[in-house]
Amino acid sequence: MTATEDEVRSVCLALPEVTERLSHGSPAFFVRGKKTFVMLMVDGHHDAAFPQLWCAAAPGSQQELIAADPDRFFRPPYVGHRGWLGVRLDRDPDWTEIAEVCTDAYRAIAPATLVSRLDGGE
Repeated sequence: MTATEDEVRSVCLALPEVTERLSHGSPAFFVRGKKTFVMLMVDGHHDAAFPQLWCAAAPGSQQELIAADPDRFFRPPYVGHRGWLGVRLDRDPDWTEIAEVCTDAYRAIAPATLVSRLDGGE
């Protein structure tokens, strides 16, 4: 287990009703065991051999973040067409920002009842 895995795991598993399991050989995080909101590629993916996250994102967020910082954010294969965001983790990541991206991914996927719980509505 790497420090990167530990960081991502601690953020994602702190969210309401999140579970982790391997998906396509990589750690992935699920809301209520069903819907993926974050995938972690510790060793990269195919020709992009750098650690990276693939995260669900709110509509428009992918384009906005890639335009603002294309060295850090990218459109991931397979899920990018659905608006998911790729985040490079090999360039001294800001873990506070990574936590926000993961939490935003959770908000994009989780049902309203869980988002309310996250916001202290329970």
